[in-house]
Amino acid sequence: MTTDQDADARLQRGLELLWEGHRSTRATKPRLSLERIVNAGIRLADSEGLDGLSMRRVAADLGSGAMSLYRYMPGKEELIDLMIDAVTGETPFPVPPPEGWRARLEWSARADWALYRKHLWSLQILATTRPPLGPNVLASTDWALASVDGLGLTVQKMSWIVMLVSGYVQGAALLLVNDASAQRRSGSTREEWWAARTSKVMELMHADTFPTLTRVAAANTAENDLNAWFEFGLARLLDGIAVFIDMETSPSGNPTR
Repeated sequence: MTTDQDADARLQRGLELLWEGHRSTRATKPRLSLERIVNAGIRLADSEGLDGLSMRRVAADLGSGAMSLYRYMPGKEELIDLMIDAVTGETPFPVPPPEGWRARLEWSARADWALYRKHLWSLQILATTRPPLGPNVLASTDWALASVDGLGLTVQKMSWIVMLVSGYVQGAALLLVNDASAQRRSGSTREEWWAARTSKVMELMHADTFPTLTRVAAANTAENDLNAWFEFGLARLLDGIAVFIDMETSPSGNPTR
């Protein structure tokens, strides 16, 4: 039976592992290291998702025994925390940062979008109110919050704006995750799925029943360019945030433009 003391000790060890690489200055690397283990875990999750990730499979990838990995970390949960922090830190922050709150939030949103596109499994871990508290995850949050700092907003509203943008990106990324899952199950791509159904559906649809949908489908406007759709939605979201910031910070409480 796991006691509260055991859970506290494991939590403490997990946090120490997240920050160990951040503090480490060791020049030599053993045959097995946290970095090699984490990289192997990332490779496996990228190819097969988190369901395909296990300590045994990571050990096999490294040509080691599973028990060897437990000398470095307590288990899979801690490994995933380290993997998330590693992939979150793959894109360095631009120096100097973009000028203006909007450009900084755009950069943050696009960096998250790129992260989810490259590492689909990361959405499952980051789309939560209990994210891993590693240095790269915290640095990413700090960067986003700094985007709207100094504008005259309350701390709560700064946080809500960042959560709003993050939620939009995560909602968009869910389409990518579900599409990848469907492709693994069916063996067909999104384009192949639509190609197999479009002509038949167009035959079955009647303009008098679905007038707008029929017109849109006939124009073939439902192009599967998720990146263009993402950029369109991000721009509209930031347009709305701009109006809100203007209202919050103008002396009259009304937009100044």
